[in-house]
Amino acid sequence: MIWNYELDEITKGFHEEKDAYRCVICQKTFEKGRIYKHDEVLYDAVGAVKQHGKSVHGTIASYLLSQELSVTGLTEIQRRLLELLLEGKSDKEVGKELGIAQSTVRNHRFKLREKEKQAKLFLALMASLEEETKKSIVKSDTGTLEEVHNFATMVDDRYTITDQERAKTIATYMNENGALKQFPAKEKKKIILLGEIVKNFKPNTKYSEAEVDKVLKRIFEEDYPTIRRALIEYGFMDRSVDCMVYQVKE
Repeated sequence: MIWNYELDEITKGFHEEKDAYRCVICQKTFEKGRIYKHDEVLYDAVGAVKQHGKSVHGTIASYLLSQELSVTGLTEIQRRLLELLLEGKSDKEVGKELGIAQSTVRNHRFKLREKEKQAKLFLALMASLEEETKKSIVKSDTGTLEEVHNFATMVDDRYTITDQERAKTIATYMNENGALKQFPAKEKKKIILLGEIVKNFKPNTKYSEAEVDKVLKRIFEEDYPTIRRALIEYGFMDRSVDCMVYQVKE
């Protein structure tokens, strides 16, 4: 949901509402007029949402750098370079850490600066396009294009999903109780259905494999292990190395 906020709100880490401040990462709210206590220190609502962001999520920069590369549009070396700069490393130290020359570090800095300029112009272009056509770029002739979930393992045309496609696929493959009639072979339809299935699991909750299977059996008893593996494969859920703990990715 973080992408639904304005740039300055993402940078600050919170969104101001009429009666509260909302964390743009986890959606936790802090009511105006209330006093909040953290580590024996008292904060008003705006101070509390700022403190919450720092203690729970870290800085916005560190949070964004922890996201999948497909989300930020960075290369692996660009992400690592920015992480080192965030730590306060000099060009010499960054070069040593990455095994590259200082001149190469400066070149990466230049490319990132150019990327920033391009991003600003791109945002201006998209805003202008929407204003001139009175239609957002996500509004297609076959419906509204949906956001790709943050942990998609590979973003490609499988994720060009509209709200109409989602509704049609769910109606075709799921019954009124949310159980699968069958699991389709087409990737796009799989992604749509997995996005619905994962809603049966609570965020910030750890599940054993047996608990996951219990839920999935109600949805697709015929082959629930395939659904479990697909939830992991397509980035909807995470699994511990020993396969003992499952959790919804956020």
